[in-house]
Amino acid sequence: MLKGILAGLAAGALWGLVFVVPRMTPGLSSVDLTAGRFVSYGLMSALSMAFTWANHKLPTARQAVTALGMSVLGATGYYLLLALAIGRAGTEVPTLIIGTIPLWVMLLGKPLGLKWSSLLPGLLLTATGLLLMMNATFTAHSAGALAIEPDGTQFWSGVALATAAMLCWTAFAILNAAWLKRHPEVSATEWTNWLGMATGVGAALLWLLAGSESKAMLALDQPVRAAIICIVTGVGSAWAASILWNIASQRLSVSLCGQLIVSETLFALCYSFLWDQAWPGALQLLAAVLFTLGILASIRAHR
Repeated sequence: MLKGILAGLAAGALWGLVFVVPRMTPGLSSVDLTAGRFVSYGLMSALSMAFTWANHKLPTARQAVTALGMSVLGATGYYLLLALAIGRAGTEVPTLIIGTIPLWVMLLGKPLGLKWSSLLPGLLLTATGLLLMMNATFTAHSAGALAIEPDGTQFWSGVALATAAMLCWTAFAILNAAWLKRHPEVSATEWTNWLGMATGVGAALLWLLAGSESKAMLALDQPVRAAIICIVTGVGSAWAASILWNIASQRLSVSLCGQLIVSETLFALCYSFLWDQAWPGALQLLAAVLFTLGILASIRAHR
């Protein structure tokens, strides 16, 4: 259980990076950013399988189709929607919408033998933290303090895209955990590599169908920096984070995994404040404390 918890928290720390990446590469489109990250994920998965070929097996046709569908839900489709949302509504609001994923996963993934009263403290602490964070965010927006000024149709389209991303990843978290528990013979790394290969192919097709051009990267002020960011997020926030998350999904219940996703929100907000060189307000600090207490309460309930 401890290994699963640590793996889930580490995955959240790596996932949190993707919320500030679109702001680090302003000249790169959402499609290019998504494709760059997930093609890197696919190449890393291919290299992993190639260097340890004797210990790997190829998926069956049914497993390959499942991996492709799951890769759209949890990777290509999800991140494209998120990147588009951040471009329209800024970092904070999409981060908070994605931050509700733990609540939905906890509610939908509760083990049959666990009483609702046991989950209630963690749910209430997390929900209260989200409400405080939302209040602080919209107060900052009213004061004109957000890094990206959202307004009108563009802002609400970003909210809709972030909501769609949230629904995609909620479905992925539940279905992925169920698949891993039904197939204990498949290791976390094995499944990650299968998902990575499927994600890489899907991302390349998305990039080609969207009409992006390879010279777009060269047109940036800092093309090497953009390429490095895509590779780092592909290897770290996709491949390594997926292995860690699959380890957590194999060892923990879906509801506890859902609670651990709160760490992604915590790290994403932390990275955003660091990028903006700003200090969080009192409500945001209190929300972070409530998130942490919610994680601890949920761990205690699942013992």
